[in-house]
Amino acid sequence: MDLPSSPFKPDRFPNLPAVPGVRIASCDAGVRYNGRLDLMLAVFDEGTSVGGVMTQSTTADAPVGWNRTALPRGTARALVVNSGNANVFTGKRGRVAVEKTASAVTEAVTCDALDVYVSSTGTIGEYLLEERITARISELYDALSDAAWEDAATAIMTTDTYPKGSTRKALIDGVPVVLSGIAKGSGMIAPDMATMLAYVMTDATLPANVLQTLTSRSADKSFNAITVDGDTSTSDTVLVFATGKTAHTPIENADDPKLDAFVTALDAIMIDLAQQVVKDGEGAQKFVEIRITGAETDAAARRIGLAVGNSPLVKTAIAGEDANWGRIVMAVGKAGEAADRDKMAIAIGGVHIAKNGEPVDGYDEAPVTAHMQGRDVEIDIDVGVGKGQATVWTCDLTHGYIDINGSYRT
Repeated sequence: MDLPSSPFKPDRFPNLPAVPGVRIASCDAGVRYNGRLDLMLAVFDEGTSVGGVMTQSTTADAPVGWNRTALPRGTARALVVNSGNANVFTGKRGRVAVEKTASAVTEAVTCDALDVYVSSTGTIGEYLLEERITARISELYDALSDAAWEDAATAIMTTDTYPKGSTRKALIDGVPVVLSGIAKGSGMIAPDMATMLAYVMTDATLPANVLQTLTSRSADKSFNAITVDGDTSTSDTVLVFATGKTAHTPIENADDPKLDAFVTALDAIMIDLAQQVVKDGEGAQKFVEIRITGAETDAAARRIGLAVGNSPLVKTAIAGEDANWGRIVMAVGKAGEAADRDKMAIAIGGVHIAKNGEPVDGYDEAPVTAHMQGRDVEIDIDVGVGKGQATVWTCDLTHGYIDINGSYRT
């Protein structure tokens, strides 16, 4: 299926530097399609720790179940990801497919099976022909490189129109470390941790309990603050691997001030990747930032923002460049969170439309319409009951979403 590229597609894939202790390779395994990369393997040096968060869907795929068992160990030696088949709702055969995949990797890497993390993404309800994956593991292992980021980001794509990558550098107590990550996601995107596939690697030396805390916190600020269509995927996973190849001051607590710069860098990568997912939303033409203030709590603000961001009426108004702010009022009201109608204020593109529960005197719609004709749309809503605040990112809803999802399996 040939998809039109997102208008936000970058001119090129970012230059992701090598992360000491990480090597990657990808290939065309024919999992579903021929002639495209669809399988990637990452191998980590001994001593690598891992933190992760996975979908809360009650119909999660077999790889998520495997990863949930592995994650408490806090150690990792490999990651294998296929696209084209999600290995969801495939019963015992799906679980066996994961076990055989992990076993093939352990033979190549010489490690414990539960040090191998597995992800699958693609069509639900079709049996995964794992032999197409296991037959290529040895070849992938021989092809491992510290520079194969773009191929890896491409191999995990489904309806994405471009590969997604991000990198940052940071200091831990004056010692430089690097962080690089890739992600995939375009549809079936709704935050319930997680909302797509994302993998970040760093050479920092961090114990698993610290890395787990940092991963959960960062994911909440990023992947849990995006939505494309309100549908939570069955397969989604966010994993952060720390290879321990850089000898900085030992870290024992996630709140250690020595981690401040690292946390800033991790958050920046996570938010960048999350926003790239939204910008590549199926059929998306506009990127929307919704800022909520005045809620009872930050969590309430998040829920209000998501109610607005998931509203088909709001999203289609944005697609049509229609400054129909009444739809925003409706979406706030249905969120199930406290809001004072007579104190509420709404602005689009920095132009106040309503204050104190009524339209602003002399409101001129022209600058708001002009703002909505751009690629980036900003909506500010104060609900007038407290100090809670949150930012949510979404996209518009166009006919392209129907075109893509109406023909996805074909």
